[in-house]
Amino acid sequence: MKNLPIGTFINMTTVAVGSIIGLLIQQVIPGNIEAIIFQAIGLGTLVIGIMMALKVPEGYMLIFVFSLILGGILGELFGVEQALLGMGEGIRKLFNLDGEKFVEGLITAFLLFCVGSMTIVGAIEEGIQGKRELLLIKSTLDGITSVAFAATYGIGVLFSIFPMLIFQGGITVIAARSQHFFSEIMINQLSAVGGTLIIGIGVNILKLGEINISNLLLGLLVVAVLSWAKERRDKA
Repeated sequence: MKNLPIGTFINMTTVAVGSIIGLLIQQVIPGNIEAIIFQAIGLGTLVIGIMMALKVPEGYMLIFVFSLILGGILGELFGVEQALLGMGEGIRKLFNLDGEKFVEGLITAFLLFCVGSMTIVGAIEEGIQGKRELLLIKSTLDGITSVAFAATYGIGVLFSIFPMLIFQGGITVIAARSQHFFSEIMINQLSAVGGTLIIGIGVNILKLGEINISNLLLGLLVVAVLSWAKERRDKA
């Protein structure tokens, strides 16, 4: 039981419950109320992202920037966005679901719920120490957010729990098996890159621009590897 991502299972449950509530009230929310809720979520997302992005450790700024650049290039080359879109479309067809916002809602909700510092730190803490307090707090916040998201995007938000299981639960399992890999510096770097991606999500929600967050996701992998390499070099 120790290595199982119990915190992620709880998180999936709260998002599912919140999404169902959002779908039930979807038809009774006036358009102007829906718009202002969306703006509030977008602004809140920007603030959360900025706070996280400021966690870059001293001496690691170049790695932070280079990770975003290299991660974006790799994401484009490997077609991460198309893979996520294909996954979303596959889920929609598998369950024979309608809705033009299904794939957009699934991917946006997954990114918002899964690239933040609470996801990364919480999943690593559960994997290494068996502590789930942070993921329980995250589960509560995600459950509340999913109500508003499902009311706007529809049922796609509910189905974001499946990629959440793979990503967030996967971090817990990997952390449990690779405990010495995740240092405090690396966790801060992951949080900073994740925060930058969340800023991009906020920009997209507020329609201030169109940032390809999906293809930047590999920046999380790049920053983990480069931070580990720098720490090893500094200790040598």
